[in-house]
Amino acid sequence: MLATRVRQPAANAATLTRQLRGTGVRRTTALGRRYYADQREASEGQTPSSNWIRNSLGFAATGTAVFLAYSYATRPDESEFLKKVQSPSKSIEDLSTRYVQKKRSLGSPGLYIWGTNEYRVVDPESKESVVKTPRKLSYFDSHVLRDLKLGETSGAAIIENGDLVQWGKGYSETEFKPTRTLTGKNLISLSMSHDRIIALSSDGKVYSLPVSQHDQLYGKRTEEKSWFSSSRSSMSYRLIQPSLKMGEKVTAISGGLEHVLLLTSSGRVFSAAASTENFPSFGQLGVAGLAWATRPPGPVDTPHEVKIPNGAKVTQIASGDYHSLLLTKDGDVLAFGDNSFGQLGMGFDPAFPFRDTPTPLLIRGLYRDGSRLPQATGVAAGGANSFFTVDVHQTGPTQDLKAAGKITSDIWTCGRGIWGALGNGKWTHLQDRPTKLKALSGLVEYDEATKGLLPIRLNDISVGTTHVAAILDNQTHLNRSTAALEGADDAGLDVVWWGGNEHFQLGTGKRSNLSQPAHINVSSDTVPDVNKEPARLQIMPAYRGTVGGRSFDMRQRVECGRHISAIYTALKK
Repeated sequence: MLATRVRQPAANAATLTRQLRGTGVRRTTALGRRYYADQREASEGQTPSSNWIRNSLGFAATGTAVFLAYSYATRPDESEFLKKVQSPSKSIEDLSTRYVQKKRSLGSPGLYIWGTNEYRVVDPESKESVVKTPRKLSYFDSHVLRDLKLGETSGAAIIENGDLVQWGKGYSETEFKPTRTLTGKNLISLSMSHDRIIALSSDGKVYSLPVSQHDQLYGKRTEEKSWFSSSRSSMSYRLIQPSLKMGEKVTAISGGLEHVLLLTSSGRVFSAAASTENFPSFGQLGVAGLAWATRPPGPVDTPHEVKIPNGAKVTQIASGDYHSLLLTKDGDVLAFGDNSFGQLGMGFDPAFPFRDTPTPLLIRGLYRDGSRLPQATGVAAGGANSFFTVDVHQTGPTQDLKAAGKITSDIWTCGRGIWGALGNGKWTHLQDRPTKLKALSGLVEYDEATKGLLPIRLNDISVGTTHVAAILDNQTHLNRSTAALEGADDAGLDVVWWGGNEHFQLGTGKRSNLSQPAHINVSSDTVPDVNKEPARLQIMPAYRGTVGGRSFDMRQRVECGRHISAIYTALKK
């Protein structure tokens, strides 16, 4: 039989970290589902507990615990618990009322943020230098966000109507509170460089504007034309305009501290300078020999097409501070830019510390077993780190006939690990070859509907300057025929955190860095009871909810910025 990888609640992050390592044989159930570890543990003769139904009742509501509620969950003592499992129909209802975190989260959407507050980004009204636990930014209580980016000196968000909102000292030295800036453009996503915001509108236009309110008000204004008239814009911004084909438009953007990537509807990629302070000089534009001295005539932020080997179509883009990643339709990964910490996933050469053209990362070389066929399915980047998700298909002969045709999902990482951001349990200064993030690789869960195992992939991942958060795409309903979150057995999506914690950005309430993924607990507004176990943070999947008297299809998302973290209510994409 197969051994399980646990998803049980624990009292502290250290315990949960040990659980995620998956080095031993563990068994538990949560919400009627079971997580199983690698196939090689099958020979150990462990069998799932026949009492999994009783256990799941004890942990069902704990699995639904979510971040936005700030109260400790209570757990019945043993005698009460035994009485409840003797009457299952009653116990589920009783437990669901006892564990109210999910309901409170659904009823109180918004933006929760924590980490460094030196520049008033976490709490504009507080002079605290750090905020150790999640704090609600009340301005966004009546808004659902389309996107959010958090720099160390300023924050930027796009609200549900497409307007841009900015705050923090980087925006204004005198007025730190959230303020609408670029409006009426129907923006859908954004990135933030050293000193500029790059924003994409629904019609494919790319806007570049200063972070600073002063520069917005007193910088050069753009002429805005319509069918009937033309006038100067109300604030300073520029349009980044790549050379597009008929019917082609920009569909996604991703930026670093000095550059931005533009992905088009035809699978082409363009790159441009995105900072007023510095021109990209680490090859992150992906154009051979392009530097300040060799740039062609025209505006400094003129977009340049990135030539993709063999004309492959690109489906996803990602940017770190000074490097870039591309995912092709065929499941290949291309990397270019700074490689000083090995973030490109290829050997570091001091004589050539960066690559200025897209270079293939040999994903298949990570699997020497000929019976397995890997295909990259996602890329993510931030700071000096890169992450790749890979689906592995079992195709060849195998000792376990049941494994033939099986698909598992792995996560590989490379780059700077001195703060633990690699998530592999090591404190490596430079990791120039992809290393598997074992704690989140090869995870599967038992599906009640199909009576079989399904791979657990990533639902989302956010990579900050020194820390990372990953949301797992675990099942959230025992009954998959419904998309509602009303049942007592419904759960949230598991989220884990790791990396630098120098500004309390991991949400553990401590400054200790974590080199392995760990769950964090929902904080409490009350005095902790040593006899009660805290609830584990989970993320709400897509649901229909109401904000400001208006109904939206929305979900919760996680954002890791520059020493800041946030969980926010976002429009479902």
